[in-house]
Amino acid sequence: MKSRFIISLFLLGIFQSILTFASDEIPPYYRVASSDKSISDLIPAVKNALTSANFEVIGEYNPGSNDDWYVIAFTRKDLQDICLKVKDRGALASVLKVGFVKKDGKTQVSFLNPMYLFYAYLMDEADTYKNQLTKVENDVKTAMNSVGTEMTGFGGGEEPDDLKDYHYMMMMPYFTDPVELNTFSSFEEGLKIIRKNLEAQKGNAVKVYEVVFADQEIAVIGVGLLDAEEGESHFLPIIGPENIAAMPYEIIIQGKEATMLHGKYRFALHWPELSMSQFMKIVSTPGDVEDTLEGLTEN
Repeated sequence: MKSRFIISLFLLGIFQSILTFASDEIPPYYRVASSDKSISDLIPAVKNALTSANFEVIGEYNPGSNDDWYVIAFTRKDLQDICLKVKDRGALASVLKVGFVKKDGKTQVSFLNPMYLFYAYLMDEADTYKNQLTKVENDVKTAMNSVGTEMTGFGGGEEPDDLKDYHYMMMMPYFTDPVELNTFSSFEEGLKIIRKNLEAQKGNAVKVYEVVFADQEIAVIGVGLLDAEEGESHFLPIIGPENIAAMPYEIIIQGKEATMLHGKYRFALHWPELSMSQFMKIVSTPGDVEDTLEGLTEN
């Protein structure tokens, strides 16, 4: 009897440890609502909610030119100020997104979890500025409560320390392994070339947003990948459009250099539940994205 009691306590301890471990995980997305309204009807409500919390909407588009998918990108000055203090591409964390997916007659509204992004992109500095960043996250959640109150995490989850050092598996790239796209004679030249190519929709790519910090020679450009064979309409149905708030992909210019996050890092980070079999189905996608974004940096 005594041995059974000890075993029971041991198992209970394991169970509680599992619960504690799970509770420390941060979901990549929050679902706000499942609505009978159309995407076009919900867009103004989301924009109003964000602007009421002093966020600035900086871009929007239909990923893959699909009317059933939509993304709104937004930012805020206090968030930008924090992210710019992180010199290794921290500015990428300054842009947040809300996603819409129309499926089975319902519109799912979700947003990219700010703290998930902050731990991944700002790494240890996310702890340094945790109070300010938590306020940003809470402000997003409070604003989105006017659209829907579901606020359910989905898409998997990672612990903060794992996000700071995230990679999909052994030998896969980290945040600190960017892809170098091109080096220019100046920051201004690089921005000019990329803008020109996006205006021409080179590679079936379009500009969704642009955030420029000219005094620091940093720019983040969100790029919609609209090529029917290699872009969003190809890979999103395979890996899951529910995570639509992961898009668009970004180019970052810092000084004279333009880089992007490696696809094998970025796709895995934003789709942490992605199985190896699913990953293999988009095995060419990281290279396709790299080719497209590299083409945008060429004169």
